[in-house]
Amino acid sequence: MTTVTAINADEGAGLYALAHLDALESEAVHIFREVAGEFERPVILFSGGKDSIVMLHLALKAFAPAAVPFSLLHVDTGHNFPEVIAYRDATVARYGLRLHVASVQEFIDDGRLRERPDGTRNPLQTVPLLDAIEKNRFDAVFGGGRRDEEKARAKERVFSLRDEFGGWDPRRQRPELWQLYNGRHSPGEHVRVFPLSNWTELDVWQYIAREKIDLPQIYYAHEREVFRRAGMWLAPGEWGGPKDGETVERRMVRYRTVGDMSCTGAVESDAVAIEQVIDEIAASRLTERGATRADDKLSEAAMEDRKREGYF
Repeated sequence: MTTVTAINADEGAGLYALAHLDALESEAVHIFREVAGEFERPVILFSGGKDSIVMLHLALKAFAPAAVPFSLLHVDTGHNFPEVIAYRDATVARYGLRLHVASVQEFIDDGRLRERPDGTRNPLQTVPLLDAIEKNRFDAVFGGGRRDEEKARAKERVFSLRDEFGGWDPRRQRPELWQLYNGRHSPGEHVRVFPLSNWTELDVWQYIAREKIDLPQIYYAHEREVFRRAGMWLAPGEWGGPKDGETVERRMVRYRTVGDMSCTGAVESDAVAIEQVIDEIAASRLTERGATRADDKLSEAAMEDRKREGYF
């Protein structure tokens, strides 16, 4: 005789969340192993932000107990949050990984790039990224982009073909049926790979909580000097401000996403623990990029234009 045990609503929601995260994890692990089997010189983009941290955690799981067979690449704007760079370096040392750094500052110093009038360097990352890919002959580049972040990313494939100039052409993207991925490419071309494509910001945080993944402390509420611009709280520094009329204040804030310090906005928050962050995100109706990234607001098609140029 079979015994049926009733499950209350809270237990059912918890079981669903676990099953959902297990499915996302399984898909990402499959993608990492698929790339290892199909490509010769993959690399993982790693900035020390939450998505790249989760991506590295999944790569470690995919190949454990062996080492991750890929190196890391950071496109360094030079306008970094100190906490994030410290985390990046500690992580590289902890796992014995090889880190390539493509420096925007070096390209500015030798005249290949010019500073922007607004001081932000995020839009300047494309040239150093493509140079590093060509110089190291990387044929697959893992990125932490998710489809829920922004409309240009919403239509991205898991395996995204890039031409010999690093550009994205929608007409050349391949159908992806079930979990079948086409990594074929011609010499000089490469493929961007997005293992977190089907994850949401809430999924990422629930997974961080489940796996007990450490993050830079700026992802949690802390007191920081900030100033208000275009509806966002920005951190003061040598670049980007404050300008005349912008007042520096001390507020309890946290960062939902991490990029160039001059264009990444903080949100007011009291979420000092991961459970509070999850509750905060569950109630939010804005994506983290839509709420906190000034570089995405340069135009309606800012991210789409950068994708075509080869940025992500």
